[in-house]
Amino acid sequence: MPVPTADLKKAVARLSEKEKEALVLRAVRRDAELHDALRYELLPDVTLESVYEASADRIHELFNVAVSGRLLNRSLVKALRGAVQEAARARRVTKSRQLEIDLSLYALRIIFENYSGQFDSEYSGFFTGTARLAARLAKLIPKELHEDLWLEYAPELDDFLGQLHARRKSRELKFELPRTMG
Repeated sequence: MPVPTADLKKAVARLSEKEKEALVLRAVRRDAELHDALRYELLPDVTLESVYEASADRIHELFNVAVSGRLLNRSLVKALRGAVQEAARARRVTKSRQLEIDLSLYALRIIFENYSGQFDSEYSGFFTGTARLAARLAKLIPKELHEDLWLEYAPELDDFLGQLHARRKSRELKFELPRTMG
């Protein structure tokens, strides 16, 4: 992302209020993430909870609408990648790491409730992606959140990690999958 130069800052400062408004609105029309970030920062009805609900709905759609039976494993890998991107996008909009963690755990819940049977498929992409997400969360939660919040996340994440370790494919991973959070 480009960094504004001193000359650009001076040029923007010289603009009238009307020109600044037109410039911001043009930028918002071109960039959906900027649009969402400004809505979150400026509108009182767009809260952290509403951003969570909208992102959770998109993640739910990725797994339950976009996943097809013919190439199920490939569709699940694509849905998982989209879910991780949606969680990261929500974090960039709100600047909340906890929101990213909550959305990632929501994606893992969907996976373990509905698609854990695909872990035994001959294709390992979905299992590897899920294990990578769980391992990332196991490191991210202690690093980014207060210790009091760890207790909320630990039982569920430890259960997911245990289920992943119970699969034969966990020994074939090219990265270390932790057994517990932290």
